[in-house]
This record gives sequence, structure tokens and C-alpha cells, in this order.
Amino acid sequence: MRQERIQIGQDIAALLTNSDYLFFVSYKGLKVKEMDAFKSKLFPLGAECHVLKNRVVRKIAELNGMEALAASRISGDTAMVSGKGDAGLVAKAVKEFCASTKNVMQAKAGYFDGEMLSSAEVIAIADLPSKDSLRAQLLGLLVAVPTGLVSVLNAKVSSIVNVINAYKNKLEEN
Repeated sequence: MRQERIQIGQDIAALLTNSDYLFFVSYKGLKVKEMDAFKSKLFPLGAECHVLKNRVVRKIAELNGMEALAASRISGDTAMVSGKGDAGLVAKAVKEFCASTKNVMQAKAGYFDGEMLSSAEVIAIADLPSKDSLRAQLLGLLVAVPTGLVSVLNAKVSSIVNVINAYKNKLEEN
């Protein structure tokens, strides 16, 4: 095997194994400017888009123990979006770009946590709130419990104070 092919295989293997997520999209009918715009939209999110042969991706996935990806039957013109970090933000970018191209580009599948995802599941990930939003909601829930407890305790203390104050006022009147 030629040295170039070995290097390309190692690069693709590093891309597959070092990514937190993989999304596969069809790009048939997309213009070069549109593909460049898509790649530039992914770059700030820490994601990359590469056009690779489906057979090569399956073979390298098989060699690296990614059984679900190796068994996938992705066909046709396919670009692979990969990266590290929040998969939800990247899935949202893919979904928005697919909508902006009037569905010329479409999500085909995904690979996340050792499992293959359907196109509907990729879109479902896009519809989820971001990690920061979920953290804020969790923090709000955690803060709500002690706040509620303090207000209940405060209500009991203030009602006792009101009873004592009313008794004092009654004594002062007499």
C-alpha cells in the first residue's frame, strides 16, 4: 500500500476515533459556495465537515472497533460532520443549514456514543436545549428547594411574631 494511502487512513481513523459525535449529511446539489458557508458555520462550534467515501469510513470504523458504524449502510453522496464538544449545537447548525438550503442538504444519519442514529434522531438532538440551558434549569431547580424551605420557615416565624404582636396590642388597649 502506498504511503499516502496509509497516511490518509490514519488521518480518517483519528478523525473517527477522536470525535465525540459524527453526523452524516447528503450534499448532492449543493454549490461550492454553499458548502463553504456550511463549513464556516461549523468552524466556531469546533466541528469539521469532510467528504469521504462511505466504503472507506465503514472499513476504518471496522478496523477501529466501531461496529455500529461499520455495519451502517449509508450510501450516496455523503459528507461527515465531526468534532468535540456539544453535539446539540452542531446538530442545530446542521438542521438550520438544511432548512436554509430548502432541503437540498439533508441529515442522513449520526453516530453518537457507539450507536447509529437515524436522521430523525439527529433532528431530535437539534431540538434539545443546549447543555448550558439544561445546567441553568437544573441550577434553578436546586435553588428553588432551599428558597421554598426558607419562605415556609419565614412564614411560620412571621405568623408567630404577628400573634405575639396582636397579643401585645391587646394588652396595651386594656
